[in-house]
Amino acid sequence: MNPIPWLRARRRRPALVLAALLAAAGLAAEAAYADANLVANPGLEALSANGFPLCWNAAGWGDNSYTFAVTGDAHSGASAMAITLTDRASGDRKAMMVEDPSCAPNVTPGHQYDLSVWYKTTTTSTVMTMFRHDTAAGWQYWTDLASLPVTAEFTEKTVRTPPIPPHTDQITWGVTVYDTGTLVTDDYRMVDVTQPTPGAACSAGEACTKGAWQVMPFTAPARAMHAVVLHDGNVLLVAGSGNDADAFAAGSFATALYRPYSGTFVNVPTPADLFCSGHVQLSDGRVLIMGGNKDYPSADGATGYRGLKESYVFDPATNAYTRLNDLNAGHWYPSATLLGNGDVISLGGLGEDSGGTVATEYYSAAQGRWLGLNETNQTWRFWGLYPSMILMQDGRLFYTGSHVFGDNLPGTGASIYDHAAGTVTDVPGLRRKDERDQSMSVLLPPAQDQRVLTLGGGNNVANPDAHRLTDVIDLKATAPAYTPGPPIPTGTLTGGVPQTEDQGKMYVSAVLLPDGLVFETGGGLHNRADPVYEASMFDPATNTFTAGMATDPMPRTYHSSAFLLPDGRVMAFGDNPGDGSFATHISIYSPPYLFRGARPQIRSVASTQWAYGSTQQITVDGPVLKAALIRPAAVTHSSDPNQRYVDLPMTVDGDGIGLNLTSNPNIAPPGWYMLFVVGANGVPSVAKWVHIS
Repeated sequence: MNPIPWLRARRRRPALVLAALLAAAGLAAEAAYADANLVANPGLEALSANGFPLCWNAAGWGDNSYTFAVTGDAHSGASAMAITLTDRASGDRKAMMVEDPSCAPNVTPGHQYDLSVWYKTTTTSTVMTMFRHDTAAGWQYWTDLASLPVTAEFTEKTVRTPPIPPHTDQITWGVTVYDTGTLVTDDYRMVDVTQPTPGAACSAGEACTKGAWQVMPFTAPARAMHAVVLHDGNVLLVAGSGNDADAFAAGSFATALYRPYSGTFVNVPTPADLFCSGHVQLSDGRVLIMGGNKDYPSADGATGYRGLKESYVFDPATNAYTRLNDLNAGHWYPSATLLGNGDVISLGGLGEDSGGTVATEYYSAAQGRWLGLNETNQTWRFWGLYPSMILMQDGRLFYTGSHVFGDNLPGTGASIYDHAAGTVTDVPGLRRKDERDQSMSVLLPPAQDQRVLTLGGGNNVANPDAHRLTDVIDLKATAPAYTPGPPIPTGTLTGGVPQTEDQGKMYVSAVLLPDGLVFETGGGLHNRADPVYEASMFDPATNTFTAGMATDPMPRTYHSSAFLLPDGRVMAFGDNPGDGSFATHISIYSPPYLFRGARPQIRSVASTQWAYGSTQQITVDGPVLKAALIRPAAVTHSSDPNQRYVDLPMTVDGDGIGLNLTSNPNIAPPGWYMLFVVGANGVPSVAKWVHIS
């Protein structure tokens, strides 16, 4: 059966799907999360594998004797937490939320929150305790909020927090006992009281509809222009010489490993100038890097940038590069696309002589090497710089027309490349094909629909105002052709000057989100100049933009990128204007869904190793609307052709959910993916990592 029509119907009628799932699971619709309660598992009813409530842990320190237990003596439901101290020389014991992005409530600096708990205690040495997560310093104790008097009956205690300090993105809290006695707690609640709106599920003001940005209080140690989200949750930031000829002359090449949740960096020895290389994640989670910069332009202008033939693999297990065999030609700005069999194809870029490279490079995963020119089909065609090559469901490649620098290729500007047959077929409909420098193309959610959106662009030679055009193509059609999409919303220029109706942007970033929307951000009006402050949400189901999302306070033009983090936020970095400066500030965007209430929890995943065509079992802590796999980013220069969102049709099976994975590896090429579920309140979980092989 062709699943596509059913998938589209399901996406248009989420309420019907939710009702069906709830009925199959024996739950009522009222089981959805309470409005504005930011606590995960507030009633302690969902238990983890060790028998303790999900998202809660038995914490504390010092020299004391104690027991933790789940008790049926609850305020409501079947479960409560009990702590008993039988003797104490020092320290305390706490029933605390887990310090984890999946469990700790998100907060907004400057806001205040009411924290409530139902409790019984036999000791006066009982306090509500709070910790906060500082984006630079990590988790740290914040304060004891209030002492709780002795009571033999369940009593509710509500305390208002002080204003959340700057650079704080999450908090945890709970109840502490620091002398002998017994404490029982249940039914936790946390609500934002800064801007209460009667009857609304969100009280975070504009963030409810626009989301919110935070510029991190630190800078990256490298002038990074390449980013790869690794399957351990860290981010590889590659700079090489960072577009700095002096650093190149000094042999100073940089890579930094960024740990988003602790705000720390690890410098990685970098063997060559990987500035403007190509990169892709292999099916085993290592990062394949091809080409880079062999030399900067000569002083007399006789030669331009020259492409590197070297190739490396970065291994997250060792945080080190290993050299592979060389490419057949030099490549500066090459593409990199993972195929359904785990191999990689790379095209385009500049060669060792500064001319366009026409060699097709093919990496064999089984052999762990680049094949020779005579071992793979060659078209001897120059595809341009960073040509966006998206894998289609039948194994062919779609060149979207997005590229970097210069006029587009002869023909219609987009084409389908059949590597096995060695043929190239033009695809019509792409407007202003010679003004697609630094445009971005994405395979729209879900990948099964085979629709591609191409956004914006300019021309670095003629340097007109960048345009607002978007074009959409259905690759399942008998004769695929681009059709006009809605224009990118207009924004403002430096000083708040509004754009005209004809002005758009190049250097566009487009990020696939767990809820199936596409977040569009960043960009500039001209080549390496005139940043545009505008961001929007594109809905693939309706082909419409929602304008007016919060904008990154930092300019994001040349050498900038944005991408999804495993906790559902978006990270943006880089800016390299024409004066040669380079912004190393990192910005983090929290989409509107992070202000709608508690996050759903993926309680368990039966297996992290998934086979094609299989049904995989997970358990969750409440009703969910949908589930999906998102391939982690490997992005540079408005280009990430491997970005994709794979829908996982769901079946309810007893207490769990079955997720049905496609049998087509061209829909979901092998490798590590972020597994998200989206709750009844529209909020996504934090990702669990699963591996398709």
